[in-house]
Amino acid sequence: MLANITDTPGATNPQAIGMDLGGSAIKFGVIDASGALIESSFGQVPTPEGAQPQAVAKAMAGILATLTEQFGSALDGAAVGVTVPGIVTNGVVHSAANIDPQWRGLNAEALLTEILGRPVHVLNDADAAGIAEVYAGAGRGTDGLPAPGSTLVLTLGTGIGSAMFRDGVLFPNVEFGHLIMDGQSAELAAAARVIREENLTWEQYTERLQRYLSHVEFLCSPDLIIIGGAISVEHEKFLPGLELRAKIIPAENNNAAGVLGAAHRALLAH
Repeated sequence: MLANITDTPGATNPQAIGMDLGGSAIKFGVIDASGALIESSFGQVPTPEGAQPQAVAKAMAGILATLTEQFGSALDGAAVGVTVPGIVTNGVVHSAANIDPQWRGLNAEALLTEILGRPVHVLNDADAAGIAEVYAGAGRGTDGLPAPGSTLVLTLGTGIGSAMFRDGVLFPNVEFGHLIMDGQSAELAAAARVIREENLTWEQYTERLQRYLSHVEFLCSPDLIIIGGAISVEHEKFLPGLELRAKIIPAENNNAAGVLGAAHRALLAH
């Protein structure tokens, strides 16, 4: 489900472009003046085999050309936000999951800005998913602004991604998926993939998730926890069984969360 989306074919007011780099696909889209993802702009292309930086940059240039064909001069000046599956500080990538090791130590912002010919802002993919929820999803307050207080967004999938906010301000590169649980990285025990791999019932998985979330809550005491990832569409099977001090709710953005968050990051920074 994607909450903040608009179907505006021929929209003339695009504001920013988002591109979400994954191991198998690069998703992309454009947000409009209201901050909503323009549905007709959303798509994906295969990630070049090996996901080497130059090959990915070339593929992203192709995406930009495609979007320019669609929107024409209305896209002039629109900044680009790009996610990568790794730690990012000041545009430099410091880790790489499911992409080529050449990304480590690379100033990805400088490379992509040069090749795309416009400002590019690079961020961690879990942080982008968090931004999508805080600015355009379950983490918005009743006034449409980010909910006050501290918000933790967790994406449960193959691993556990995490993003932490205070009054809508991101604390980047929080790696709560790598906390130690039962002598191993928590994501090995509590990521959504273990349901299938270990043939767990929902009750068994909820017990594991409870232990993990209780530990996370002890460490950072969030006011709100948002659970994302593909598993969030089945939230009724596990969220009611969790007992935490924090309010815990499902994410509203799923498949396009990285694109939406990256575009919002570019818009905020531009």
